[in-house]
Amino acid sequence: MPNELPQHLRELAQFQQGILTRGQARDGGLTKDAIRSRVRQGHWQRMQAGVYAVFSGEPGRVAVLWAAVLRAGPGAILSYHTAAELAALIDEPSTPIHVTIPDSRRIASISGLVVHVSSRLRQVRHPALTPARSRIEETVLDLTDLAATAEAAYDWTTRALGRRVTTQARLLDAMALRNRLRWRRDLAQALTADWAGVHSGLEHRYLRDVERPHALPPGTRQALARRAGRNEYRDVLYKEYRLAVELDGRAAHPGDLRWRDIRRDNSAAADGIVTLRYGWIDVSQRPCWVAAQVAQVLARRGYSGFRPCGPDCPVALIE
Repeated sequence: MPNELPQHLRELAQFQQGILTRGQARDGGLTKDAIRSRVRQGHWQRMQAGVYAVFSGEPGRVAVLWAAVLRAGPGAILSYHTAAELAALIDEPSTPIHVTIPDSRRIASISGLVVHVSSRLRQVRHPALTPARSRIEETVLDLTDLAATAEAAYDWTTRALGRRVTTQARLLDAMALRNRLRWRRDLAQALTADWAGVHSGLEHRYLRDVERPHALPPGTRQALARRAGRNEYRDVLYKEYRLAVELDGRAAHPGDLRWRDIRRDNSAAADGIVTLRYGWIDVSQRPCWVAAQVAQVLARRGYSGFRPCGPDCPVALIE
């Protein structure tokens, strides 16, 4: 058939999710006229300047990303929010698409793409995954560099740890390879051993603003429990005092997740564990009030080491 591709081009297109560049097609034996004819007849479709889908149907997301990285040229990789999308670090498609190119060249502005430049592309690029993208640790640190506050930067690291796509050790190793890194001191503190298990920005606030300033006993973060043969994790567990603190930063609470949380709380109660549950507003706006409630339960179960963080702190009223 006239539109059949040579085998080597067919294999390359299959590898690239149906995407070919004009240069690849020409190197594979197609002429300019043959390429134009396929596009004109609707057998191919233009994805970017000089980049084509060799099929007529709706391109999938991965095909769109292949087209973007091929349009950005030799050595380009998907990065920042787009690499985060591919690593399941964010839940929605990245718009616009972010690519990073070597600092040895520059390209003109491309509609729908944000182009970054790096002198460390060999270190940054994931050695195996396709389409080409940054390593997850590099992606996290790139995103922290964009953060307007240390809190926002820390949220990227806790999200990556909470979703178990990397580890503290790997993030620290990646930080050590960067001469310049915004929020380095804050991130280094947040990745020390005593912060292990903190998996969200809200957990970070709880540790920083509730537990430590009020001398609550050190809780176990992401404490593992088993129920009906499955693993469950409690955000903060004061095991000796049979108290769990659950932290929920979601603006909405879908029904299925609500019932999951209720079942987890009921399971804890069956084990003799009291569960206190707090949201973002509680911890961020009323940390002393949260500390006072936690301290009150701890006091009833034998703990007396808590202290107020200031003269007006309600923890002072706990006996």
